[in-house]
Amino acid sequence: MDLDAITAARRAEWERLDELGRVRRPTGAEVDELVSRYRSASADLAEIKTSAGRSTEGDHLSTLLARARLRLTGAPDNVLQQVPRFFVRQLPAALYRLRWTTLAVAVFFLVVATLAGSWIARDPQALAALGNAAQLEQYAESSFTEYYSENPAAVFAGTVWTNNAWIAAQCVLFGITGFWPIMVVIQNAVGVGTAGAVLFAHGRGDVFLLYIAPHGQLELTCVFVAAAAGLHIFWAWVAPGPRSRGEAIAEAGRSLVTVAIGLVFALALAGLVEGFVTAQPWPWAVKIGIGTLALAVLLVTMIVVGGRAVRRGETGDLTEYEAGTTRLVAG
Repeated sequence: MDLDAITAARRAEWERLDELGRVRRPTGAEVDELVSRYRSASADLAEIKTSAGRSTEGDHLSTLLARARLRLTGAPDNVLQQVPRFFVRQLPAALYRLRWTTLAVAVFFLVVATLAGSWIARDPQALAALGNAAQLEQYAESSFTEYYSENPAAVFAGTVWTNNAWIAAQCVLFGITGFWPIMVVIQNAVGVGTAGAVLFAHGRGDVFLLYIAPHGQLELTCVFVAAAAGLHIFWAWVAPGPRSRGEAIAEAGRSLVTVAIGLVFALALAGLVEGFVTAQPWPWAVKIGIGTLALAVLLVTMIVVGGRAVRRGETGDLTEYEAGTTRLVAG
């Protein structure tokens, strides 16, 4: 192949490719022409490299193709545009998909916690297995409530936040196992039921409920949401539908890891309530009201904002540009 000959023959086409690659807002016809000339120039570059190796003409053509490719594929969204989309569309839509599973997990949690607490409170041997009488009385009379004030509020809130965020992340990331989210829910339910059993057995059931209510509403709901997200990933593996299992898990994982990120913020709010509100000497109506308001923020995001986002076609997954074009399937 004569390098000078192909350069002379294709120069006008390459110049047109360069011109189209610089157009900021191409029309539909110009995009079609750009795609056609991009393919033709790619073939020219392959021929040049095969026949002549590295050359000035080949480097110049590579630059033109790079510019055209950037024009065709576009550029990532500005971060200032991505953040509102995440909180207003992606996260609410992903939460909305989990609403009924979250409710089912919440009911399961309450049943397990109630059964465990009732059994321990009514069985002297089970209660004795938790500690001697003096230890249990000290826990019921002082240790349970002192837990919320023995450390500075900021330190306590940060500790609670990181611990709960890690639990939520585990539910989502290990959700494909199927048993992990269920195990986390059962462990937390038994823990809450056991603490309640000790306090109810010593006539301080009201203290247990009052101290749990301010932060527990949002905190436990976040655990339920995380478990629901993990179970959805597991179900995508069990019943992928017309997609391959890899595609189903990838799609579920991308959209539901969004939930894990969102729960970090929700649990931060729960940690602030637990650290700065629960132990305060305020009227219980005020403290529980603050906790209820915090929960309402999550529920409104899930049901109201999420429902609106889903009706507009949002799924919580990445856009096609971010995730890549999906494979078409029949059925």
